[in-house]
Amino acid sequence: MKHLIAILVLEGLVPFDLGTPTQVFLSARDDDENRLYRVRVCGPAPVIAESGFTLIPEYGLEQLAEADTVIVPGIHKGGPVTDGTLPDEVREALVAAAARGARIVSICTGASVLAAAGLLDGRPAATHWAWAERIGGLYPRVRWDFDVLFVDDGDVLTSAGVGAGVDLCLHIVRSDHGAAVANRTARRCVVPPWRDGGQAQFIERPVPDAHGSGTEPTRAWVLDRLADPVTLEEMAGHARMSVRTFTRRFRDETGLSPRQWLLRQRVEHARILLESTDLAVESVARRAGLGSATALRQHMHATIGVAPSAYRRTFRPDLRALSSGRNLPMGQ
Repeated sequence: MKHLIAILVLEGLVPFDLGTPTQVFLSARDDDENRLYRVRVCGPAPVIAESGFTLIPEYGLEQLAEADTVIVPGIHKGGPVTDGTLPDEVREALVAAAARGARIVSICTGASVLAAAGLLDGRPAATHWAWAERIGGLYPRVRWDFDVLFVDDGDVLTSAGVGAGVDLCLHIVRSDHGAAVANRTARRCVVPPWRDGGQAQFIERPVPDAHGSGTEPTRAWVLDRLADPVTLEEMAGHARMSVRTFTRRFRDETGLSPRQWLLRQRVEHARILLESTDLAVESVARRAGLGSATALRQHMHATIGVAPSAYRRTFRPDLRALSSGRNLPMGQ
């Protein structure tokens, strides 16, 4: 029998997260074009999706007792994302599926459902970065990683938001049937078979305005001089503090040392320049105060996991090439 995938839909369903696994797994074929997976949408009752339509699952929770893989799409309302509660029948079905050895998967905020069922306690897990504070606060026993696209912890796999569900589903196909099948599946879905970096590259971290008391005026002064070398002593002098007092106050106010904060602002400024200008990478590095393209590349890899050129291709693509169908990821 083909591998059976049960997709569990709950109130507040994110439609994209339901479409992702159905499309990817039904697109996975062998060399003779035979489908490699069976996919069934199941749930305890009809649900109202986030977009406002009602979805009536064809199957009930009994499918979780038969499935080889159980997938929980994201939800944007309901107990798992508001107060940590989950209907008993859903919790029991998920726990029973995990106990008998089914592979358990979540997409985006579907991780909150797994966490509410207790299936992520003590485990590494991912979810959408924008929900980090709320979901992370509800489930402190989970080892959350809000920077990666997905986490494969063996029998439990979780992904970041929206498009990261595609990455995780293709990873599962690759793990089950090899790279050739996964690549063929990606081509059928017209998506890249693999993306470098994590969701850190998609998190909005604008360079902040600084004003007020404490070290804020000095931070504003530094932000106007990111292209120039600025020493810790100069920062402390501007704040009219000793280096020791300035460093302590700075860490109390920002959670970072002055050098860590300055490096972060320079990387963020470089990101803005890569997104908004056609400056050469070397020029971007100089204007951000990082000195050279090599230094910029090292710091961006350490911070968001991708090189400057790859980041620019993602966030400032060549629109003429895109409109003509050239230089798309699938052609690489």
